[in-house]
Amino acid sequence: MTAHEIDYRIYGEEMQYVEIELDPQEGVVAEAGSFMMMDDGIKMETIFGDGSQKDSGFLGKILGAGKRILTGESLFMTAFYNNVSGKKNVSFASPYPGKIVPIDLSEFRGKFVCQKDAFLCAAKGVSVGIEFSKKLGRGLFGGEGFIMQKLEGDGMAFVHAGGTMSKKVLQSGEILKVDTGCIVGFTQDVDYDIEFVGGIKNTVFGGEGLFFAKLQGPGTVYIQSLPFSRLAGRVLATAPRGGGKDRGEGSILGGIGDILDGDNRF
Repeated sequence: MTAHEIDYRIYGEEMQYVEIELDPQEGVVAEAGSFMMMDDGIKMETIFGDGSQKDSGFLGKILGAGKRILTGESLFMTAFYNNVSGKKNVSFASPYPGKIVPIDLSEFRGKFVCQKDAFLCAAKGVSVGIEFSKKLGRGLFGGEGFIMQKLEGDGMAFVHAGGTMSKKVLQSGEILKVDTGCIVGFTQDVDYDIEFVGGIKNTVFGGEGLFFAKLQGPGTVYIQSLPFSRLAGRVLATAPRGGGKDRGEGSILGGIGDILDGDNRF
């Protein structure tokens, strides 16, 4: 194996965290902001790029950092190493309610494609890169643009699914249609494209967007019930407008009541 062979345990139900057990000289890399706690004796190091190749040289580090810029992530990642004798633990937490999904890349022929904000942490040696879409429709309307993240290697990686996670194993030719934001990730053999919803009523009044993702097997797909964009949209929709004033969702008049009350700012 080129990646470090780590042990782990996932705790919690709605707000999970994963505890990684590191043997001496083992390491794990994580997105900035996901760290929760660690035992004394673990060394934390900020690295340029994804840190999959420690001695890749200056040019390699620049290319690795450039990949992360394209996916909208920070230039840097954080690595945690056990530099002492004996086993030590380091933990990483979910960014919002949902499930942490362990991905053994050796079971998926060394590659897994995921949304750019799904990656949480991985064994040292796993490469966190970019996956370009070769299809124009997917790039323009897929919700994630032309770029998704790809995790490559033979070690363990951990991704986060918002809400409840569903794992679907698609047979050859089997098709699953999904809201574009609800995709967590899929294996490399899955064909991913965007399809127009169709119909005037669906387009104008459907409220579900104009496009959905079409995933065709064979392969494994992970779906989330609560993408962060949907969660953020609901929070913004119910937030009080200027001045912290309550919108009065329980009122029969709703917005009309705001106008009568003098709150006519739009």
